[in-house]
Amino acid sequence: MPTQTQPQHEGGPTAVPRPEYPRPQFTRPEWLCLNGPWEFEIDRGDSGLERGLAGAGLSGAITVPFCPESELSGVGDTDFMEAVWYRRTVRIPAAWTGRRVLLHFQAVDHDATVWVNGVEVARHRGGFTPFTADLAGVAGPGEEAAVVVRARDSRHGPQARGKQATWYANSGCHYTRTTGIWQTVWMEPVPDAHLRRPRITPDLANGAFHLCLPLSRTGEGLRVRAVLEDGDGEVSAAEARADLDTAPRLTLPVPEERRRAWSPEDPHLYTLRLELLDAQGRTVDRAGSYAGLRSVSIRGKAILINGRRVFQRLVLDQGYYPDGLMTAPDDAALVRDIELARRAGFNGARLHQKVFEERFLYHADRLGYLVWGEFADWGCAAGGGPADDNQRPDASYPAQWSEAVERDYSHPSVIGWCPLNETFQRLHDRFTALDDVTRAMFLATKAIDPSRPVLDASGYSHRVPETDVYDSHSYEQDPEAFREQMRGLAEDAPHVNRGEDGRDWSVPYRGQPYFCSEFGGIRWDPGAAGGEHSWGYGDDPRTPEEFYTRFEGLTGVLLEDPDMFGYCYTQLTDVFQERNGVYRFDRSEKLDTARIAAAQRRTAAYEKGGLPPR
Repeated sequence: MPTQTQPQHEGGPTAVPRPEYPRPQFTRPEWLCLNGPWEFEIDRGDSGLERGLAGAGLSGAITVPFCPESELSGVGDTDFMEAVWYRRTVRIPAAWTGRRVLLHFQAVDHDATVWVNGVEVARHRGGFTPFTADLAGVAGPGEEAAVVVRARDSRHGPQARGKQATWYANSGCHYTRTTGIWQTVWMEPVPDAHLRRPRITPDLANGAFHLCLPLSRTGEGLRVRAVLEDGDGEVSAAEARADLDTAPRLTLPVPEERRRAWSPEDPHLYTLRLELLDAQGRTVDRAGSYAGLRSVSIRGKAILINGRRVFQRLVLDQGYYPDGLMTAPDDAALVRDIELARRAGFNGARLHQKVFEERFLYHADRLGYLVWGEFADWGCAAGGGPADDNQRPDASYPAQWSEAVERDYSHPSVIGWCPLNETFQRLHDRFTALDDVTRAMFLATKAIDPSRPVLDASGYSHRVPETDVYDSHSYEQDPEAFREQMRGLAEDAPHVNRGEDGRDWSVPYRGQPYFCSEFGGIRWDPGAAGGEHSWGYGDDPRTPEEFYTRFEGLTGVLLEDPDMFGYCYTQLTDVFQERNGVYRFDRSEKLDTARIAAAQRRTAAYEKGGLPPR
């Protein structure tokens, strides 16, 4: 695995929150973590630029990378914030002399502008993906960099925000907002010509990895080199010219005797060493990475992992924490969530309505946890209605989603993409902007990553005829009624979500792999009086035994269907007022987890089937 250095910071590593390397699949040995105390000011009227906040000291303080609504930030203000400002002066290490400095923001919600020493160095819109400012000509090694960030996050007007409420209080499936910086801020030194993030494509059938190594620029005599290693040392190496192509391609073969597939049972990872060499063969830049050799393919109604049927026992994971909101309090919390899911019998998750931080995917990679990547856009609608004022689809959706797919392309744990969730097309006699955005996001995903299946929209409106996967959501609580609802899949007439008017909004099912991607959601909150402060789906079970019987019945319907490739149970943990988690919001146990696991671990009918014909 890549060597992860500790951040250099006044007071030592223990003084820095979230000090771990934020980009584990593309590492460099030198970096500077900028988490910790920053000057901070709330700008409720978004008038700070006019009032001179870009060049002045700020009135408050905050702990980065936690958002100001969270307890861990030290602010804990959950009222509306049209804009917030951050300021911190950093002395760039003199040891980086001779190199340019990159300033990275892993995620800022939602519309960010960055100034350094009074010069605007970056703008970025989208609250879930990273962006970078090159400080060349503005601040360099041994110099001070006064970093100022303005983040706008209005509740008025449409933007992709996932489950963040646009009204004051939490309610239903809407949670406390996240404004501003909510993931790690950091710096690293790079040479003028340097490596950029690699795209790693596993080729299990032919026993190889295909690498695309983008560069900042070409140069006379430049070459790229990649070395693949496992526990026994070097597996293979390859070089390519980098003087004409800004994205050289390499193939690293894996001899059969060193071939070891990545799987949930054996999440084997190879190490990668990447180098940029000059005309004399000297190393100009180097970076570390890793890769998993696995395949995802479709055959008939089956999704195969490494050519075999693996029933996907997924859980809906919202990725919220009581004290950090969308930001995990520490790296161990990310690991704990995966371990809790596996303890309850799940082998993966839909990473729901949030682009999870890269550290989560790193842990999923090394632990063998299957995940579906998803954008944050719940509530998209077309044709009128309140949702239009919340998350109206526009050109920003495919732009921001493309950044997420590109960021996470090389992670072996990601086995599918889901750009949209529960979209509602209300106009049936003409196309809408949502139709165009749905198709754009689907095509963008397939163009960036043809190696994985793509579900155009999870639940409700399937609008792309060639979508790789078809699904539905159902919170029917009676197992027998649920069985009747799901029984049509064998006749190629599966359950399809319908609109409030009873009409089918989706394109016809064409025999794709199918799963129920949301079900269950059984409320279990015996401590709540009358349920007025919490909710889940269906009538409350009266006893724990009644809960287990319902859970076993609902999961059994899907486990017993030979054409169902998986399911996704709602959900891993309670989230605020939503009390339908397998665990409480603080991750403590509220049920007999062994009973939950036993209900899922029996062999699924899908796993007993042979391979469909090619």
